[in-house]
Amino acid sequence: MTTPCDEDERGPAGNPVAASVDVVLPCLDEAEALPRVLERIPPGWRALVVDNGSTDGSAEIARALGASVVREERRGFGAACHAGLSAATADIVCFCDCDASLDPADLVPFVRRIVAGEADLVLGRRRPQSRGAWPVHARAGNLALARLLRRRTGLRLRDLGPLRAARREDLVSLGLTDRRSGYPLQMVVRAADAGWRIDEYDVPYRPRAGASKVTGTWRGTWQAVRDMSRVLAEPPGPGPRPVPAEGAGR
Repeated sequence: MTTPCDEDERGPAGNPVAASVDVVLPCLDEAEALPRVLERIPPGWRALVVDNGSTDGSAEIARALGASVVREERRGFGAACHAGLSAATADIVCFCDCDASLDPADLVPFVRRIVAGEADLVLGRRRPQSRGAWPVHARAGNLALARLLRRRTGLRLRDLGPLRAARREDLVSLGLTDRRSGYPLQMVVRAADAGWRIDEYDVPYRPRAGASKVTGTWRGTWQAVRDMSRVLAEPPGPGPRPVPAEGAGR
């Protein structure tokens, strides 16, 4: 388990990590949160805001703030994430929620571990900063899925949060097919089946701006758990292992 980085560990403000990085931000009506999220994108990285049918001007706000905007007509968290991955061109792709609950600047140490060849997929383990940041029903669903994931893959992860980083070509090679709430879990399951080294990194988790589209209610949480349960029912299958970074050990 790795702990969060402090400000000094993020490196010089002009180039926090010497890597080509795209940050995929799935977005559905996040006009309130977008300015806060985009101002925290590390210098030199590209923000890819995937507009998943917003009606509050989110796409226009993102463009005005300098982000690249991708439009995905098909509704679904997985559809938005995969549209971002398909549009990405950087060596490393990160994913971050667009509701200001997570700080994209916390992705810097994730990318460092990928660049250094220390991990193939790095996930953020959410650490709530206030009582209302992570509702009880959402925590319960996450815990249940973590246990099912351990049974299915042997991975001892404690969170399946959306903050993550990996190499783009490796992510594409997983052939992810889920376009709903199961997308993040399918990424982990298929990466585990392919023998990837998967690590967790503690990150602060704050109350989101606006209402949650997925886990804001017990019903939404249950639907997400159901989507993810289908992913866990997939038969195990080997996949291509990521190619080590030049000079990096295994």
